[in-house]
Amino acid sequence: MILYLVRHPPVTKDWQRRCYGQSDPGLSRVGQAIIAPLVDQLAALGPDLVIHSDMKRTRAVALPLAEKLGIAPIAAPQWRERDFGSWEGRSWNAIYRETGNAMEGMLDAPEYFRPGGGETTTKLATRIREALKALPDARSIAIITHGGPIACVRAARAGTALHQLAAFIPPTGSVVTL
Repeated sequence: MILYLVRHPPVTKDWQRRCYGQSDPGLSRVGQAIIAPLVDQLAALGPDLVIHSDMKRTRAVALPLAEKLGIAPIAAPQWRERDFGSWEGRSWNAIYRETGNAMEGMLDAPEYFRPGGGETTTKLATRIREALKALPDARSIAIITHGGPIACVRAARAGTALHQLAAFIPPTGSVVTL
């Protein structure tokens, strides 16, 4: 099976320096402008299925892609970004000012650290492993998702420990083929 892991386009400028995890901001003008070329790129790959995390920023790509392919998109909440709890919507600078380098716990203590009381890195990775196991049988699947889930898949395929997860987060609007 071929997986096309797609990180959603850039979100609105107001949210770009914020922790937005499972919050649902819209796309920036730049993000909106790359939807059509991204859809064309993905459609040329001819995926059999289109799955998205059910958030606005992933739906914006999944719906036109599925329409162009003549298939129904599948909304799958398990492909959402990490739950950052009370950090959601706050600026990364404010979080750092309040917690110092505690946010490094996402990588240094993946089993225990819950950013903002949200999801541990281990829990995120487990959720994504389960989502992979639950994928329908298909030749190729486009999954429009987020940086954290894509990093989890890439790190698992590379056999890399969770403390190196950040190195596997792709830029917004990019496609990773596995």
